[in-house]
Amino acid sequence: MSNDKQSESENLFEQAGKLESLIEYQKDSVVSKTIIGKKTGTVTLFAFDKGQGLSEHTAPYDALIYSVDGEAEITVGVKESVVNKGEIIILPANKPHSVKATRQFKMLLVMIKS
Repeated sequence: MSNDKQSESENLFEQAGKLESLIEYQKDSVVSKTIIGKKTGTVTLFAFDKGQGLSEHTAPYDALIYSVDGEAEITVGVKESVVNKGEIIILPANKPHSVKATRQFKMLLVMIKS
């Protein structure tokens, strides 16, 4: 982690903050910001402009997505779910999944490695 990224994350330690304000939307883009990056797991904040997404992929660990703002279609295997602000979805390890923002969408991705 670069010193700039490390100091940004360290600024969040031991103080309250609003997830929604920690990352901004960018036109036609997906933006990500690592909040915690350790060997044992990661916490990453994402901002998707409308229509943007992550193509189908797998991860070797279970993951939890918390919707911070907006709406997205999240596909896990063949099951598609619409996730709105304040909702969560769990992505099982090694199962194909994808994300597509139907409106601007911010999410917190928590991955605990075991």
